[in-house]
Amino acid sequence: MATVLFNAFSFLQKELKAQNRPYANASIDVAEGTTVTDLVNDVGLEVEEIEAVFVNGSVTSFDAILHHGDRVALVPPGTPGP
Repeated sequence: MATVLFNAFSFLQKELKAQNRPYANASIDVAEGTTVTDLVNDVGLEVEEIEAVFVNGSVTSFDAILHHGDRVALVPPGTPGP
C-alpha cells in the first residue's frame, strides 16, 4: 500500500466536494501498481475531465504508476497557466 497527496483544481474541486470526496491536500491510500487513471477513477472523476496531470511537479501521463509519497495534481481544461 502507498499513500499519495492528492489535489484537484478549479471545477474539479466543486465536483468532488459535491460528492463528499477529497479534493485538496488529501492523503489517499493506493495499491501498489496504481496508475494515475486508476486514481482518477477511484476519486470519482473521468479522464476526459482532466487536461493535465502533475506528479511531483512534472507533467505526467495517465498511465504513470504512482509511488508512496507522490504529490498528484489534476487540472481541468481551461485552467489558466503561468
